[in-house]
Order: sequence, then C-alpha cells, then structure tokens
Amino acid sequence: MTEDRKITIRLNVNGLTIPVVVNMSEEPLYRNAAKNINTTINSYKQLFIKTKAEEEILMMAMIDIALRYEQERERKDTEVYNNILSSLTKEVEEAL
Repeated sequence: MTEDRKITIRLNVNGLTIPVVVNMSEEPLYRNAAKNINTTINSYKQLFIKTKAEEEILMMAMIDIALRYEQERERKDTEVYNNILSSLTKEVEEAL
C-alpha cells in the first residue's frame, strides 16, 4: 500500500512554491499539472505582458485550463455511448 502513502511535495507555480500533501501514486500527476499551469501562464505572459495586468493574465490562463478540462470531460461523457453504439452496430451487422 505504498501508493496510498501520503507525501508532501513542493510545486513551483508561477514562481511561488506551494507545499501539497498527495498520495504517492499521484505525485507525477501533480507535477504535470504544475508544469501545465506554468506553460499556460507563460504563453499568456508572452502574448499580453505589455498590455495586461498579472492578475488578468492569471485569470486568462485559468480559463484556458478550465476550458480544456470541460472539453475533455464532455468528450469522455459521450465516449461511453459511442462505444455502446459501435458495439451494437457491429452485432447488428454480424446478424445480417
């Protein structure tokens, strides 16, 4: 049960070090999430650092990440039904 063991990791997000207690098995997910956040923020900074305030850039990055999350969630919601339909279609075609 080592994977369920809690550990404290330190994530650097936009120059701020944040200690987070996570399941050992989820550590790579948290590190990838922090990397994704930093990449998104840096992309927006490159585009808007001269015209937008830091807080506005952070909000834009958060919206971008949340939108990608929602798109993925919506895609996965329909994936189950698409798999069932494909399976049923295959069964019908085989019966004919």
